[in-house]
Amino acid sequence: MTQQQTWSQRFESALHPAIARFNASINFDIELIEYDLTGSQAHAKMLAHTGIISHAEGEQLVTGLEQIRQEYRQGQFQPGIDAEDVHFAVERRLTEIVGDVGKKLHTARSRNDQVGTDTRLYLRDQIQQIRTQLREFQQVLLDIAENNVETLIPGYTHLQRAQPLSLAHHLLAYFEMSQRDWERLGDVYRRVNISPLGCGALAGTTFPIDRHYTAQLLNFDNVYANSLDGVSDRDFAIEFLCAASLIMVHLSRLSEEIILWAAEEFRFITLKDSCATGSSIMPQKKNPDVPELVRGKTGRVFGHLQAMLVIMKGLPLAYNKDLQEDKEGLFDAVNTVKACLEAMTILLREGLEFRSQRLNAAVAEDFSNATDVADYLAARGVPFREAYNLVGKVVKTSIAAGKLLKDLTLEEWQQIHPTFAADIYDAIAPRTVVAARNSYGGTGFAQVNKAIHSARTQLKDEG
Repeated sequence: MTQQQTWSQRFESALHPAIARFNASINFDIELIEYDLTGSQAHAKMLAHTGIISHAEGEQLVTGLEQIRQEYRQGQFQPGIDAEDVHFAVERRLTEIVGDVGKKLHTARSRNDQVGTDTRLYLRDQIQQIRTQLREFQQVLLDIAENNVETLIPGYTHLQRAQPLSLAHHLLAYFEMSQRDWERLGDVYRRVNISPLGCGALAGTTFPIDRHYTAQLLNFDNVYANSLDGVSDRDFAIEFLCAASLIMVHLSRLSEEIILWAAEEFRFITLKDSCATGSSIMPQKKNPDVPELVRGKTGRVFGHLQAMLVIMKGLPLAYNKDLQEDKEGLFDAVNTVKACLEAMTILLREGLEFRSQRLNAAVAEDFSNATDVADYLAARGVPFREAYNLVGKVVKTSIAAGKLLKDLTLEEWQQIHPTFAADIYDAIAPRTVVAARNSYGGTGFAQVNKAIHSARTQLKDEG
């Protein structure tokens, strides 16, 4: 089928070769071939079901489409640029296999609703795969957390030492982020899972089709109620890219922390050889390539979201060729998110080791227990703001003297305020400081254990 033959007799000459190459999408929309075949089989069955074609013809079409599927999987069907797109490629090969009956497949259908159906089938599948990956990522976070409930880590605000935390509590924050990601993709899935098949080019069709029948065959939850909206809607793709961008935000934040933790200035983790590389000239180095790449790849997913928004913002109804540009960015975003989730899951599971002794020592090297001194006074009747100001002065004088709060003598404490007693030392010990924060959602060990149990139950119940 040449470009001349592709179109109706309205055209007197074929496309210029350069324009044909510019216009073609086969080099990337071949990604949709399995979904195109599945959608076309459902369409053929519907044509037979409604009497638009005979049942024998419907069976021929379904069988021929299945043969193309097997040929593609075996590498025997590799359409080139002359096919323009995956839809024409399939139709042309189908006609070669089953003869003129293959030309009936496109009855009551347009490429506009066809590509919309293919893209939704593709994205529906990819969302489920990503949600499964998120669950694996969460399981690894929980496993590490469960083994590090009483491992302490400095907590930061403004990247300044703030208060000591349970390492498990820190990691569970990322569990919660990824739980929102999992739930968000579930919400997106519901709007992806609506069928545009049968909307035609923009106005529906004169044939007595049954759109709900094809939707049922393809496991769609519903059909588009407006044919114009059905062929031109890409909200579902934008929503997915928003969700994908947030997944990457969360992975990138964790990546940044891992990069910092691996630095000599922190030394909170050791990178294992299986997930790190070296320098070409500095033999002592071990580079955190995985989190750096995740951090870097985040930008490309953001870019695909922005590109899709720009594509859509000025499009009049209904379908416009601009929408051909929705696929490459969508495909790349899917592949990037999946690759980054896989890499980060491997990194956490087997590519790094927390240095618990270093972490536990780190929380004793600062003034992150200062709030607990103020709380100590407040619990004994001193107004908190008064206690806060008093402790601020203590920290200032201690820094000047080269001391930590734990180094002050009881006499020095009582000179600050007579309320202080010998139990102040236990009150400001890092382990006590962490354990005492037992409010719901806090870093106290009892709360963290409850959170881990709740998370595991949640994963079991939700699947």
